[in-house]
Amino acid sequence: SIFLLILLLLSTQSCKQATEPRLEPELALTLEDVSCTEAWMQLKTTNLQLPTTINVLKNNTVTQTFSLSTHDTLLYIDSLLPNQTYKFKVVLTQNQQPTSYPQPPTSNEVTVTTMDTTSQEFSWEIYEYGIVTNVSRIFDVAIIDENNIWAVGEIYMNDSLGNPDPNAYNAVHWDGTKWELKRIPYIYNGQIEFPTIRAICAFSNNDIWFGIASLIHWDGIKYNSINTMSFFPALINKMWGSSGNDFYIVGNNGNIAHWDGVRWRKIESGTALSLSDIQSGENNEIYICGWDASTISGIILKSTNRIKFNKFAEGAPIEPEQIFNPKLFGEIATIWYDKQKTLYAGGSILYQNKFNRWDYVKSLPENYLGGNVNANYRGFIGRIKGNASNDMWIAGDRNTLRHFNGVSWKQIGLPYNPDMDLVWRGIDCKDNVTVVVGSKNRRAIIMLIKR
Repeated sequence: SIFLLILLLLSTQSCKQATEPRLEPELALTLEDVSCTEAWMQLKTTNLQLPTTINVLKNNTVTQTFSLSTHDTLLYIDSLLPNQTYKFKVVLTQNQQPTSYPQPPTSNEVTVTTMDTTSQEFSWEIYEYGIVTNVSRIFDVAIIDENNIWAVGEIYMNDSLGNPDPNAYNAVHWDGTKWELKRIPYIYNGQIEFPTIRAICAFSNNDIWFGIASLIHWDGIKYNSINTMSFFPALINKMWGSSGNDFYIVGNNGNIAHWDGVRWRKIESGTALSLSDIQSGENNEIYICGWDASTISGIILKSTNRIKFNKFAEGAPIEPEQIFNPKLFGEIATIWYDKQKTLYAGGSILYQNKFNRWDYVKSLPENYLGGNVNANYRGFIGRIKGNASNDMWIAGDRNTLRHFNGVSWKQIGLPYNPDMDLVWRGIDCKDNVTVVVGSKNRRAIIMLIKR
């Protein structure tokens, strides 16, 4: 009877095994993002024994082979052509395919159309202001529209008698035909001053903010002086807002403050570095960067609730083998978010953070730690700005002014010269109009660029 019972149990178990349904491997492919020459696709697998190997087919031809160790994998495809349509799918490699499968497990097919390049046919005009007895500089610029552009800084000129005027202009305005020098007043203790303006943020013709060691607000009727010393005891280096009622200022010594339309709030940054740029990301995110040249250091702060900021990235004087693990090298003077899940950061090197992974911007020549010896290709990157990932600019020291069209970078305006005393300090672009501002020798300089 025991022998019969064992036989019965064995036969029951074999029946169960024979009738249990086989779980087929599933491969689901989705497109995450695309540029002019690259595609990012997410592969999700189920019922697949790992690790394993897959082939990525482009137009039914194997283009890359990947090793999979997780069920969710981000696939990166490069060397594509601009403005082309491709069909991608993923297939389990033959040697990884169980012999019981008549056909290799295959994903769904994904159609990918790459972005087109943008034109690099630009025309430009250069304007210079200043006198030899004083240093003139323009720090920032804001385009309201192509016929309404403001640039700010300090510009010394001669008076009507031809003598140096000790009172500098602190702004210059473009009306579509000409630039006009302006003196924008700040009233302190009843005294009218015309201080150096270091930053500007313009929401409309009747809502313009000027950053000094405090604030000046143009409301369409008059200039209003706002003393920020009690909650922001520092120079304002950059400003950003979604509107005049949702507005940030950042500056020296890690200072951040926010205006909600009713009151100002001081925000703790957790750093003493001078903060130099601010950008908005997706889903209410705010990014702020800062740097210090003397210590070759930098920082990027991130907020997801617009109140509390945490360290997102750090720059330090590290060795090449340490980079991205997790630190970046050097200063982080500027950031720009391109709305395609990519944060760019610039200083000694141009970086990008995509899908939470840091890397060099590889399209920019000599852009790696140890490259660009003696600034032979470009200078320090002080500003990044763009309309899209295939229409972006970098500007900085030594007349560094490059435009990226999605495939290649091109120097615009005067030829690059590592010995040139020309620093581009600010840039703004809107569609086919770009304005860069800075200083050349002891004079202020503006370049108005049109495509």
